[in-house]
Amino acid sequence: MIIFLNMMSRANAQAFIDLETGAVFTGYNNVRIPGDAGTLFSLKDDLTPKPNAFIRLRAGYAIGKRHTISLLYAPLTIKSDGSINKQIDFEGVTFPSNSPLNASYTFNSYRITYRYDLVKRPKIEFGIGFTAKIRDAEIALSSNGFASSKANVGFVPIINFRLNYKVNNNFGILFEGDALAAPQGRAEDVLLAVTYKFSDNLMTHLGYRILEGGADNDEVYNFSLIHYASVGVLYKFKKNVKAN
Repeated sequence: MIIFLNMMSRANAQAFIDLETGAVFTGYNNVRIPGDAGTLFSLKDDLTPKPNAFIRLRAGYAIGKRHTISLLYAPLTIKSDGSINKQIDFEGVTFPSNSPLNASYTFNSYRITYRYDLVKRPKIEFGIGFTAKIRDAEIALSSNGFASSKANVGFVPIINFRLNYKVNNNFGILFEGDALAAPQGRAEDVLLAVTYKFSDNLMTHLGYRILEGGADNDEVYNFSLIHYASVGVLYKFKKNVKAN
């Protein structure tokens, strides 16, 4: 970190902030807790997810021509309700069949990313890097005085990538995200968007984001697919140039 800060102070560094918002839709969200003994049910098909909006905030530095480091805050909570025509055993609590259920699915993400641009041409840019992700997740279920929840906080290393194609001076196509698969589970958070550059400092995007993944172990079985209708604004601050 000290080496990085020293490099940033000496390099041609430019700070940026990226704000993203829009609507969230559940594709699927299957749950069994504990993973080896609970009842399998769906927060999407057995219950009804409520309409929801989202917000994500990224801030960082572009250093020189090829290096980028950034921090991301991406909270997400989706609530569902309804009833299920079977008994639900969930994290030590039994919910009777056909009882009114309220569910909350939380998947907050905090990430630090470093990326290096392998390709840097007038029309196309491609970079790859590493993301250190802290996952702060919780699934909660309640009904008529019964309540139970399962929380999980963990570290997830992920591969980061970014592909940016410039159609002309204003319009572009952006494909970027974090993704990794392992025997214990998988995680994908990917955006495909059309971009429009108002100026060298201001850009907007309109696109589709997918958040997919989950885990299968003795404690938790949960796989979810979340769709995002995304609109965002990227602002680049004045470059910080310092001589050696």
